[in-house]
Order: sequence, then structure tokens, then C-alpha cells
Amino acid sequence: MSAEGRLETTKPAGTLVSQLSETLRQAIAKGDHPPGSRLPSEAQLTAAHGVSRTVVREAIAALRADRLVEARQGAGVFVLDTASASKPVMLSMNNIDLARVSSMIELLELRAAVEVEAAGLAALRRSPAQEEAIFDRHYAVRAGIEAAQPTSEADFALHLSIAEATNNPRFREFLTMIGKSLIPRAALRPDDSEPDQAAYIKLLDEEHNAIVVAISEGDEDGARQAMRRHLRGAQLRYRSLLRDIRNL
Repeated sequence: MSAEGRLETTKPAGTLVSQLSETLRQAIAKGDHPPGSRLPSEAQLTAAHGVSRTVVREAIAALRADRLVEARQGAGVFVLDTASASKPVMLSMNNIDLARVSSMIELLELRAAVEVEAAGLAALRRSPAQEEAIFDRHYAVRAGIEAAQPTSEADFALHLSIAEATNNPRFREFLTMIGKSLIPRAALRPDDSEPDQAAYIKLLDEEHNAIVVAISEGDEDGARQAMRRHLRGAQLRYRSLLRDIRNL
């Protein structure tokens, strides 16, 4: 097997999934796999890139979630025409509209309803590669916290990895539509006091850890409960933030 096009198999499975999915995305974008064409088989991709079948399946699942490909029973995986495909409506939450606080809370409640179920399904359905990806994302958030770096991007990636572990692409699509702006600390004001912010981020790490451990242990009810506590806390954070802004 030639080394060209192969991925480094000593890297974590979650990293290999990301690398392979990105490689396939680029090949599709360049026209190597035009719309309507069939991707190489699972066995061919495994051999060509030097990864496991699990990694290939997870990479394909990521492409399916992004509506780049679709699986046809008994025929294989085919590239979709992204130019003509309808794109999801993106909800912008960059500006807090104080006149529509109720709408903000409604969206957070909707997200909680979806992600609580996603956590439970992830505990039941996650593959070993997906479980490792969840841990990778969790440790990435923690590393950002320890380095005093912004972690909203890593936080959102963690929630996406849990959604992906449901093996139902609609969960990931929903979170992508809502966007990372619903991560509460993305809305933290620069003048927030250091002790309060540090305590809040420490609490988030503990909440994330409870979710991740429950999923890893296959504890469906525990995962749901941990996610529910986490997202209810997010709602409280937004309510507090909006109250503070009103009092400025």
C-alpha cells in the first residue's frame, strides 16, 4: 500500500475521522467526485487511507450530516449536488434583542429538549470512535480553560460530537442551524469580573464531565439528566446576563 493519501493511524480516532472527512470534502469540492458519482467503497477507502472501517463510517456520516453525500441502500454512497440543494436557515444570535427575551429563552428551551435526547441516544448508540471523539472534544475545552483561552468554539464542537454520536444526522443539523452563539459564555461581556467568570467556567467543566462520563458508561438516564442540568444552567446564565444588560 502506498503511503500517499494515507492517514497517520497512531492519531486518536476522532482526529482521523476529522482528517478523512476533510480529505473527502476537498476531493468533492475539487470535482474528483462530481455530483451523482459514487464514492469509493468502504473497503477501498479503508485501504487507500490506512484507517479502520469505523473511521471511514464516521467520516461518511459527517459528510451525510453536511448534505454532501447520501447513502443508497444496496448501491453505495453518492455525491449530492450541493449547488441545487436547499440550505438550512441560519439563525443569527449575534445581537441580543432585549425586546425579545422570551424568544431567546424559547430557543434555549428547544435546544435543551433536543440535546437532552441526544445525550441519551449517544449513551446508547455511540461507537468507539465517536466515544473517543467526545473525550477529545471535552479535553480540548479543558485545555482551553487551563490556558485561559476562549473555549466557545471547542464547547460547541463538544456538543456537536455528542449529536453525531446519536447516529441520527438530524441532531447535528439542528445544532449547526442554531449555531455556537447559544453557548452562553460566547456572550460574556469583556468587563465581567474574573472571579465570577472563572467560577462559571469551572462549573461548566464539571457539567461537561458529568455528561461525557455518563455517555461513556452507557448510562442513558444519567446522560439525559447531566445534559438537562447543564442546559438549564445555560438558560439561567442568559437570564442573568440579560438582567445585567438591562441594568446598565
